Amino acid sequence: MGDVAMTVPVLSAFSKAHPKVKLTVLTKKQFAPLFRDLKMVTVLSVDFNKTHKGIFGLYRLSKLLRNTQIEAVADLHNVLRTKVLKLFMLGIKFIQIDKGRAEKKALITGKIVTSLRTTSQRYLDVFRSLGFNFEIENPFFPSPRQLGISTTKALGDFTDAIIGIAPFAAYSSKTYPISKMDKVIFELQKETKVLLFGGGANETKQLETIASKYSNVFCIAGKFSLSDELDIISNLKVMLSMDSSNGHMAAMLGVKVVTLWGVTHPFAGFAPFHQLETNSLLPNLETYPKIPTSIYGNNYPQGYEFAMQTITVESVVKTIQDNL
Repeated sequence: MGDVAMTVPVLSAFSKAHPKVKLTVLTKKQFAPLFRDLKMVTVLSVDFNKTHKGIFGLYRLSKLLRNTQIEAVADLHNVLRTKVLKLFMLGIKFIQIDKGRAEKKALITGKIVTSLRTTSQRYLDVFRSLGFNFEIENPFFPSPRQLGISTTKALGDFTDAIIGIAPFAAYSSKTYPISKMDKVIFELQKETKVLLFGGGANETKQLETIASKYSNVFCIAGKFSLSDELDIISNLKVMLSMDSSNGHMAAMLGVKVVTLWGVTHPFAGFAPFHQLETNSLLPNLETYPKIPTSIYGNNYPQGYEFAMQTITVESVVKTIQDNL
């Protein structure tokens, strides 16, 4: 979901620069709420499990796209499915994102130590290759959403919470130790209300356990739809996230994001959009010099799973407070 959320500020900038151009976003139905603030964007839902599954499904999808009378395709994903889809779209300009695989490989093998182009910049490159010039340096963000009646009722006394925390990631190597995160939450909730974000039964159980200890902490995991969660996030001042989707969703809404990094690194281009470099907190790189060990956090040398232990509770709390 994070890479989908990262497209939103770019599409917003596109529409501002080219207001007469209609954009159709091809994505999974569950991701449609991410684009709700983009008035010139129409979401076309795909179903890769049934209708658009396999070669014949992709051919069916290509016919659907042609019927929308599109003039060009910006492939911001560049995976096997879109490569096949491109074959069915002959005659229509079809530009695919350069993911910079060679550069990223050089980064994780230590051959280079420098910040690569961000994912947002790579998205921008695709549109420029299609002939659409615009900038993303001065973004426009939507105003905070008014919370719905049901959301307000469910949040109760927490409608005015200004700090969100999403403490989990796809891999344990990118997840701050829950014992240390508990200490962060303890310090923050002394002065302000905190909302905990997550998904899945195991995560929800852990978050509920933490929230039950503090009167100023509320777990929203599993209680709201994606659209309602976006409403809630838009009203935050700061989101604390791992290298994961919640940080990108907050960033696309103009919320300040503090990210904690493990065996991955913001140099790979996946830091949340339009955030201060000082908001990315890294492990001790002298102790763990091989970071980044992978782009997604799924590969790392023995012992590197403990890298995030070197990010202190004090530094996390201070960085969040500095952003309030």
